[in-house]
Amino acid sequence: MDRKTAKDFDPDVLILFDAYVHGAIDRRGFLDKARKYAVGGMTAAMLLDALNPRFAEAQQVPKDDKRLKTEFLPYPSPQGNTTTKGYLVQPLAAKGKLPGILVVHENRGLNPHIEDIARRLALDNFVAFAPDALAPLGGYPGDEDAARGLFPKLDQPKTREDFVAAAAFLKSHASCTGKIGVVGFCWGGSMANVLATRLPDLGAAVPFYGGQPTAEEAAKIKAPLLIHYAGTDERINAGWPAYEAALKAAGVKYEAFTYASTQHGFNNDTTPRYDEAAAKLAWSRTLEFFNKQLR
Repeated sequence: MDRKTAKDFDPDVLILFDAYVHGAIDRRGFLDKARKYAVGGMTAAMLLDALNPRFAEAQQVPKDDKRLKTEFLPYPSPQGNTTTKGYLVQPLAAKGKLPGILVVHENRGLNPHIEDIARRLALDNFVAFAPDALAPLGGYPGDEDAARGLFPKLDQPKTREDFVAAAAFLKSHASCTGKIGVVGFCWGGSMANVLATRLPDLGAAVPFYGGQPTAEEAAKIKAPLLIHYAGTDERINAGWPAYEAALKAAGVKYEAFTYASTQHGFNNDTTPRYDEAAAKLAWSRTLEFFNKQLR
């Protein structure tokens, strides 16, 4: 089956899908508004299905890859939800301790794509830990619509504390050198920015198309940042000028890249919004950045 890309969809459909994914409209709202774009034998439901993730098709590292040790672990979060859990991945061939990377998912919880990202990082010789924000609500439910429905039910202040606690858990893990970075996507990109404001000993932060903290919060950042934005992402990009001004005022070391003509979510290779060239470039920059800052 030919893989669809963003170019196969009317730009207004992509805007509708972004609104749906981020809770501005519900499924019925998407279907009603997308109906006029459903042509050539397509229905609105078929459009939505075509835009939804294809986890199995995009998987790069199998769950049972013999080069890796993978486990779901509980960890303490006394200021958050008391106890929560995440997915820890380590390369079996590691010689000694490794830097750690906290991997923060989009607004659907720890789905198969984020697990795959963690495994990819482990194969690049990091200890990767991917917490599940939905763990207090039973964990990622195995269905993207159900996950989106659960997300607004989270106690966001407690959830932020869960990720602060996850950083402490990873930093002190026996397999980790104590040097850690964070990479996050969409909601996780926002969380990567939040963690940069909260963790004075964070070694590096890489937000992909994430919402920005206030200038007051940005002034607290000590970690170097590598920031990735999509070219066609007005909702997120509107906050960048103020954030950049705050980073400059605070003397924060940062690099920012905007990838022309790409959609929000361009790094997620399970959906048509994926842009292969931009994603590969952004990921190579991310790995180079982590290697430079954490080794």
